[in-house]
Amino acid sequence: MTDPELPMLTLVDLGVLRSVEVIGGAVEVTITPTYSGCPAMAAMRADLLRALREEGFEEARVRVELDPPWSSDDITDRGRAALRAAGISPPGPTPPASGPIPLTLGPVRRRVTCPRCDSTEVALTSEFGSTACKALYVCRSCREPFDHVKEI
Repeated sequence: MTDPELPMLTLVDLGVLRSVEVIGGAVEVTITPTYSGCPAMAAMRADLLRALREEGFEEARVRVELDPPWSSDDITDRGRAALRAAGISPPGPTPPASGPIPLTLGPVRRRVTCPRCDSTEVALTSEFGSTACKALYVCRSCREPFDHVKEI
């Protein structure tokens, strides 16, 4: 099963598929949204239910679990490679946090590398790319625009 917004990633590689339990003839799948309000959750749930029923599981449930929250660190190495191959800059490591996270209204500073030419000479074009979980950058070396998956 792939992510509807990032079809080069499976739900496992994206890190949103948390568990699959088969009890008797019933199956329960647990998924976690990448962020609250993620519009792809309804599509993920419907796709999972359809696939499970096609595999013969008439009694199938998809449960959404918010704790622990998803982190961009949950993306697998294979998922990061698939993002890069598709021209999308994968997220860097999530900064460690303890306690309240301060709200800052200044520009976000990230260590971003162009997925096409590996240059670090990039500029933020928009904090929101093709989806809310991505930012739009342009490479100053090869001049190509690209999405960057935000560190969450």
